[in-house]
Amino acid sequence: MPSNEPKTSEDAQLPERFSHARAAQAMAVMEDYVEMISDLMAELGEARIADIAQRMGVTHPTATKAIARLKREGLASSRPYRGVFLTERGSELAERVRARHRVVVDFLVAIGVPDETAEMDAEGMEHHVSDATLRAFKAYLRKKR
Repeated sequence: MPSNEPKTSEDAQLPERFSHARAAQAMAVMEDYVEMISDLMAELGEARIADIAQRMGVTHPTATKAIARLKREGLASSRPYRGVFLTERGSELAERVRARHRVVVDFLVAIGVPDETAEMDAEGMEHHVSDATLRAFKAYLRKKR
């Protein structure tokens, strides 16, 4: 039974908060793909969709759809019968994501999280940590050294 009570300002903000969370999740997925393409390029000299799908643990069509989005966003390109390549913007994004990941891992290890756990936890955290939090992590790490 619906309530006749007026909505609070917090209730009114819920759609915006959920919309923000969905957008952040979509960006995290793009960042993961960009980072994976960069890793495959460094390791194998190319990033084929089959390799991307296998390493990401998704189906070929799912990887193809993600790559199409990267291309629309100007982060990647592909050529028929060749692999996927990062644009300059895509390469820059991959480096930023990799640097954020490293800071989060280093911070977690510094506060006592085991290395392997820190790597796993950072994989999700790296996409959602704010610039202000990253600066605080870096400041903490500088003091600790």
